Amino acid sequence: MANHPATTDRAVRYRTVKIDNLDIFYREAGGVDKPTILLLHGFPTSSHMFRNLIPMLAENYHVIAPDYPGYGHSSMPLVSEFEYSFDNLAKVVLKFTEALNLKKFSLYVMDYGAPIGYRIASQHPEKIQAIIVQNGNAYDEGLDNDFWKPFRPFWKNKTEENAAPLKPLFELAATKWQYHTGVLDIEAISPDAWMHDQAGMDRPGNKDIQLELFYSYGTNSPLYPKWQEYFRTHQPPMLIVWGKNDQIFPAAGAEPYKRDLKNLEYHLLDTGHFALEDHGEMIGNTINQFLARVLPTLVGASK
Repeated sequence: MANHPATTDRAVRYRTVKIDNLDIFYREAGGVDKPTILLLHGFPTSSHMFRNLIPMLAENYHVIAPDYPGYGHSSMPLVSEFEYSFDNLAKVVLKFTEALNLKKFSLYVMDYGAPIGYRIASQHPEKIQAIIVQNGNAYDEGLDNDFWKPFRPFWKNKTEENAAPLKPLFELAATKWQYHTGVLDIEAISPDAWMHDQAGMDRPGNKDIQLELFYSYGTNSPLYPKWQEYFRTHQPPMLIVWGKNDQIFPAAGAEPYKRDLKNLEYHLLDTGHFALEDHGEMIGNTINQFLARVLPTLVGASK
């Protein structure tokens, strides 16, 4: 059990907790007496993607952002030592919330964070107070674009031949492409972000990890009906802040949420995949306003 006191202001603390003999690094800010927001990062980044958002939320909320195994400052066991699958990452994150005694929380899910967070939410709906979605799919719509075409043969047949077209996505040019594509003002994008992500992938053995998770991504869409049923049945308040120019998860993936969520606030932003990089202030302000509206009676009740 982690017993660290959280900060009572915007100051961020950088901590580590043991989960199944893995060191799971996380960023934490805000008072523990306030509702908790769990921030779940995407590929190929880490909790670093939330570096500017956390202080914006910490004045009103208890904010927690972990790194998954294989990412950021968390342990990076080899693929022969750890099962890199979305099922397993969700199990680690769930155990992480239990170690920090997070009984109830809001989820911020982005990219890989969506299939991890939605596994947890659909299995433990009693824990979820609200969901913020930034470019994370729970519907087949939006996954029929050119980016995903080379993935489908690999999901069907995990061979070196089918893996080869995917491996360039682990290199610097592709990482930079994710940050720059669809952005109106590239000068607003800090190169520290994509250089930080690339440094993580360039560690020996990490690209093997990323390839395993590319393969495991094929296990997500069969679970979409289960997640959609969770949305319809439990109706978590949801905020969508989606970069509409994203070529990985385009706006078509955001639209179907409207079918199933009754309490949905919806924003399409004129930017790309990593919307926090150039729309961080808008997103932070919107989250604060949204949670103030949907959680007015829950202050102090997130533990």
